[in-house]
Amino acid sequence: MAEPDSWEDMESAPQAAPLSAKPASKFTFNPNAPSFSFNPSAAAFTPTTPSFGSSGGGLPGFAAQNVDAVPPPVAKEPSPVKAAVPEPPAPAPSPPEAVAEDATADKLAELDLGADKDAADSGVVSETEHVESASDIQGESEKAGDLSSAEEHVAADADQSADSANSDRGDHSSEDSPEKQPPPPPEEIDTRPHMNVVFIGHVDAGKSTIGGQILYLSDMVDERTIQKYEREAKEKNRESWYMAYIMDTNEEERAKGKTVEVGRAHFETTKSRFTILDAPGHKNYVPNMISGASQADVGVLVISARKGEFETGFERGGQTREHAQLAKTLGVSKLLVAVNKMDDASVGWAKERFDEIEKKMLPFLKGCGYNVKKDVHFLPISGLLGLNMKDRMDKKFCSWWDGPSLFEALDAVELPPRDPNGPFRMPLIDKFKDMGTVVMGKIESGSVRRGDSLIVMPNKAHVKVVTVYRDNDEVSYAKPGENLRIRLSGVEEEDISSGFVLSSVARPIPVVLEFDAQLQILELLDHKAIFTAGYKAVLHIHSVVEECEIIELLQEIDPKTKKPKKKKVLFVKSGAVVVVKIQVFEAICVEKFEDFPQLGRFTLRDEGKTVAIGKVVKLPTATTVSHE
Repeated sequence: MAEPDSWEDMESAPQAAPLSAKPASKFTFNPNAPSFSFNPSAAAFTPTTPSFGSSGGGLPGFAAQNVDAVPPPVAKEPSPVKAAVPEPPAPAPSPPEAVAEDATADKLAELDLGADKDAADSGVVSETEHVESASDIQGESEKAGDLSSAEEHVAADADQSADSANSDRGDHSSEDSPEKQPPPPPEEIDTRPHMNVVFIGHVDAGKSTIGGQILYLSDMVDERTIQKYEREAKEKNRESWYMAYIMDTNEEERAKGKTVEVGRAHFETTKSRFTILDAPGHKNYVPNMISGASQADVGVLVISARKGEFETGFERGGQTREHAQLAKTLGVSKLLVAVNKMDDASVGWAKERFDEIEKKMLPFLKGCGYNVKKDVHFLPISGLLGLNMKDRMDKKFCSWWDGPSLFEALDAVELPPRDPNGPFRMPLIDKFKDMGTVVMGKIESGSVRRGDSLIVMPNKAHVKVVTVYRDNDEVSYAKPGENLRIRLSGVEEEDISSGFVLSSVARPIPVVLEFDAQLQILELLDHKAIFTAGYKAVLHIHSVVEECEIIELLQEIDPKTKKPKKKKVLFVKSGAVVVVKIQVFEAICVEKFEDFPQLGRFTLRDEGKTVAIGKVVKLPTATTVSHE
């Protein structure tokens, strides 16, 4: 069944340039450290104690989508104001108070000079930026004088110890001093393409095992962790599930062997960076699969070659069919079909079984709207053994396969160009508290920098970007297609919900209660075989899940001519293409498909079944929210 028209050929709207970010400095005084750093805005020296604890576990590169996890600690960027270089120890000791005062004054003077020199050398500090003057620093010095005598003794001892250690290392050379070096260059932006890959397919096809194997082969999980999971799986008499434990992190998923939530992980090759989205395969969790697929650029349809399992997933009611159709509807136009479990005793890497599956799948995928010659590729793998995944197939296992490995096939996927200068759009899929409000999502348009001012729609909350995390790293800039965690100021966590959209202030995303859409009716329920005004369903559009009602059928489209029929339409049946007016019960953020395809395509589900796919064709101007 083909789509009503070519939805993927639309162009995006004209777009605006992103804002720039300013460097930030921090000040921390640790009496047990050999040196200290300075923040001009700090009110006083704050003694700290060293921390010897560990932040705890979590797998490298992995974060569950819906778990309120605290992000791992991130290395801070170097401060533009350099730490002072300690002076060599004085030949004769001075009284403790005098030593503390002299050391503090000397370091403050050096800081002032170092900061001025860094600013002059780099040209980073402009006339419009706030720079502390000598009098400001002197004011900080006076505030520092309020330290207790005990703290002053500790500071003096720490300075002397640092001086002695540096003297032993020969670090007191003026040529090697950090103050004399130019400031660090701006953060390098990783130019490797980033792809979001969703693993879809019938339950028990091996999606989570493949995801875990990918992380292991790309060195995101160490051998000790794998051995731990092997022991846990053996204790539960599920020896073959141990790789899936990397992706399935909660006890319910491990006990049942079924993915419930969309697992998220990250890995890299020399050519590309990837975010894995491990979608659940059970029919009860299709809404979660839709959430994962809506964020994806590439799909990996996992099919079990084991005798009987392919047939179960592909027959009517199997999730192989529904997942492939939904992925195309949600904008996943590139598809790799991974024929898994080729090592099973019932298959034995037989070329005949691989060819049989490919022959049955190709006509179906073509009917879903995929370009099977250009955008669909089949390859045999073993997720459990890791064969034909990172490295090409070993001929002793499969002599007939000369094609690429899974990693090579992913690297070869070509994505359409993305414009980083468009109005910012980031649908939110999750939120949690961590030293403020942190939101998660994928940038669909535009780019973001630390310090940007944005607006959260539909509640019109004006926010500022405090920190940007890509994978597990803090970055100052992110471009379209990136999956991010962003810490915001100006909004509380409880005031944000999944489906809200972080957008640019100048061009906020429209907020509507109704819109016109073009629908393609797939297969209606047996007891609701007529689609007419009053039909109620669940709308899935980007990260929004909302109840809706068809309030009017506007016109029916002839599937052959693509033109409206003249006859007034009162109802349609399965297979029809119709333009309707849809009403939602809560305000949602949407875009016209022609402006932002990824924010204008949707599905309608009823009683756990996908009954229609659609695209937004018109927004009512009266209900479109504009910048106030």
